[in-house]
Amino acid sequence: MMPSFTLARRDLMAGALAVVASVRPAWAAAEDDFEAKASAIADAIQPPNIPRRRFPIAAFGAASDGRTDDSAAIARAIAACAKAGGGRIMLPRGVTLTGPIRLRSRMELHVPKGARLKFIPEPDRHLPPVHTRWEGVELMGYQPLIYAFEEEDIALTGEGVIDGSADDRTWWPWKGPWADRYRDTQEQERQAADRARLFAMAERGVPVAERIFGEGSRLRPSFFQPYRCNRILMEGLTVEAAPFWQVHPVDCTDVTFRRVTCSSHGPNNDGIDPESCNGVLIEHCLFDTGDDCIAIKAARNADGRRLNKPCENIVIRHCLMKDGHAGVAIGSELTGGVRNVFVHDCRMDSPNLTRVLIIKSNSYRGGLIENIHLRHIQAEAVDKAFIQIWMLYEEGDGGGHIPQVAHVSAQDCMVGSTERVLIVCGLPHAPIRDLRLADVTVGREMKPSVTVDVDPPILDNVVVGGRRWTQDYLRSLPGANSISCDKWAVCR
Repeated sequence: MMPSFTLARRDLMAGALAVVASVRPAWAAAEDDFEAKASAIADAIQPPNIPRRRFPIAAFGAASDGRTDDSAAIARAIAACAKAGGGRIMLPRGVTLTGPIRLRSRMELHVPKGARLKFIPEPDRHLPPVHTRWEGVELMGYQPLIYAFEEEDIALTGEGVIDGSADDRTWWPWKGPWADRYRDTQEQERQAADRARLFAMAERGVPVAERIFGEGSRLRPSFFQPYRCNRILMEGLTVEAAPFWQVHPVDCTDVTFRRVTCSSHGPNNDGIDPESCNGVLIEHCLFDTGDDCIAIKAARNADGRRLNKPCENIVIRHCLMKDGHAGVAIGSELTGGVRNVFVHDCRMDSPNLTRVLIIKSNSYRGGLIENIHLRHIQAEAVDKAFIQIWMLYEEGDGGGHIPQVAHVSAQDCMVGSTERVLIVCGLPHAPIRDLRLADVTVGREMKPSVTVDVDPPILDNVVVGGRRWTQDYLRSLPGANSISCDKWAVCR
């Protein structure tokens, strides 16, 4: 149970947001409203409470010489720390080899500058299966490399490196193109089969305890996953060579990522993916990733409706996004809903970055997505789009769970060049509502923007290629006012 002080702060945050929202409609939030809301969220997030006791792993037999397996020494240090009521697990300089690590309450894993915590890439070490989540669906699967379940006050700190040891021959070949590189299509087919089997079990309502994907399965583990935890901090570290998603807090409250570098270019190597969390601060982080830099999620399809937990109250500020599919993605696993996301003072600087913001769902996943706001974003070359909202992702239309998107804004943003400024594709029975752009300047747009099944966006000083956008111009765009448009070709 969360302490009463934390609950009081959470109530204070909710009250502040309510007061600000009452001043004017959400879609018309002015700069002072944005700052007040973002500050209310960030100020309410509580840091973990870690005792000052220290547990150097060298004192428990760790060699940290890059050759010795120090898993047992780390386990002994964690056991002693837990018995004492918490503290700091201290790594020395050098290379510490280990299997997966499970942290307990009031515990900090400290990897100082000059230290590398390197994981041994042997899948059997990640068994027996643990309660985890894979692409928005719960299961009993491989233990994440660093894992905590139903704990409080967890921290990863230091200026060192945590290295997942994934590469073209370990972990990554379980995913399509990496398997193809070595003509090992069997691995690719096994992951696809496991993925389909897991999703089918969720749709049938199979209990999580019976969704067992252990030895022989091919659903790669996340790198760092605190699950159902309160007060999480990750600060200063660099993540490299992740098997799957790099940082994946699930169903957590009060989560802070500060000065974290996510630098891994394997398949599905998202940077930070908060899922079904409440109160997340991501600041001064650097992303150079093989997939989305930040992806905000809230479970998938039947599991998302069963869990019914949104991801909400998120502030992303002062970050640098380099390579990746999107600077900020919302979805595609967002059935539980995403709301109150404030992104400001970030720089996105790579021609390999495909989008600044993408929101993606479909009528099988559904989800309510509202109050998503960008401020003071500076981007150079962006490959596909400044903002893309796509309600035909993967399975497309035809399901019975209609996604709703409302109150999305971008203000005081500059983009050097992009293929299209907007790719906004809603559904005829659920148009995108209250999309607002103000003081947005784009140097060059290679192709016309596309808006399909969207209420007329609100424009205020939007200049693209030296031309000021007007409502008349938007009405002339391909697909405007639900005119026939090949949405699939444009949105992909």
